[in-house]
Amino acid sequence: MNVLVIGSGGREHAIVRKLAQSPRVSEVFVIKGNDAMVREATLVDIAEDDHVQIVQFAQDKNVSLVVVGPEQPLIDGLSDVLKEAGIEVFGPNRQAAQMEGSKDFAKALMKKYDIPTARYETIDNKEDAMKYLDEKGTPIVIKYDGLAAGKGVVVAMDREMAIDAINDFYAEEGAKVVFEEYLEGEEYSLMVIVNDDFCIPFDTIAQDHKRAFDDDEGPNTGGMGAYCPVSHISDDVLNTTYETIVYPTVRAMHDEGLNYFGVLYVGAILTSEGPKVIEFNARFGDPEAQVLLRRLETDLVDLIEAARNKKELDLVWHNKSICGVVLASKGYPGSYDKGALVEGYDFQDDYIVSALKRDGDTWVTNGGRVMLAFGEGDDLLSAQQAAYENVKKIKSDGLFYRTDIGNKGIK
Repeated sequence: MNVLVIGSGGREHAIVRKLAQSPRVSEVFVIKGNDAMVREATLVDIAEDDHVQIVQFAQDKNVSLVVVGPEQPLIDGLSDVLKEAGIEVFGPNRQAAQMEGSKDFAKALMKKYDIPTARYETIDNKEDAMKYLDEKGTPIVIKYDGLAAGKGVVVAMDREMAIDAINDFYAEEGAKVVFEEYLEGEEYSLMVIVNDDFCIPFDTIAQDHKRAFDDDEGPNTGGMGAYCPVSHISDDVLNTTYETIVYPTVRAMHDEGLNYFGVLYVGAILTSEGPKVIEFNARFGDPEAQVLLRRLETDLVDLIEAARNKKELDLVWHNKSICGVVLASKGYPGSYDKGALVEGYDFQDDYIVSALKRDGDTWVTNGGRVMLAFGEGDDLLSAQQAAYENVKKIKSDGLFYRTDIGNKGIK
């Protein structure tokens, strides 16, 4: 079968690589992809928002399955357009993608169905937001109600940070902002393959590192690294997460008529009151997808097909720990330059690429998060050590990385 992946980042590179490993897949196409994917897929120069051309290409190439990687095409309704054309697509429809596209939509659903999450208020103007801040104080979590590439959340530990976030988020006319109580606890990420009222949860979790710098300092990013499994978060916690969050959310989406088909990402936090939802995403997490798909032995096509047919499937995982460290452009998640020379990369399997561009015989940076270095081992410590050995093989004056990815899981 021919498969088409939509997207160009590290998550999509991981998906492309996993699909290319399937004996059931003849060819993987990717729109637009990045230059590092050329040995695993055929790059197609069509814009992600050109729905007409995407449909035409899928029909011309007899594509049996389209996997939509990033959130924006889902919010834009690409899955709806493909489905209307009779093309099988893995990725939720426009209405269901609001689980990520609107923080207010997701919070309202959780409130209606008693799914544990932080108390919140959605405010559509700056004046009322300032009054709310005066009333509640800090720390407080402030979330832009829309897509922001993982950077639309500010955990304001003091009033100055909160005011900066309010000024920033309300600078856009008509903006809505969700204010949440600050939750204490350890965060973890769970992926669930959902088909309406049926789901196959990943029975292993990953832990992301959102802040830009060591010791969870600095601004929120799209993610600076991840590892799995997370052995210090117990199976009991995982089972409680299923029972109180995952299954009730799947039932709630079904009851609301969302007809969800795709990955539901559950960003959770283990509080003194038990697991609570921080956020939902309507696709694989990034960089969690990189480490989870690296560890997953089960064929991804088989997994998607089992979900489509609502058939139970026992997932098989490599008996290894995986650690992934993101190398990002200096200045990220703020402004940064492109075009910095990167040496040491030559399509090795130890790396997933988000934003490298081929410039003649050399590689240069082409985005914020540039690449991820893998490490694999019998335990997390050895996986971490292997990951940083691979980080050191990459030479560039334009990159930075955290040095503590995985520390929370190492005793």
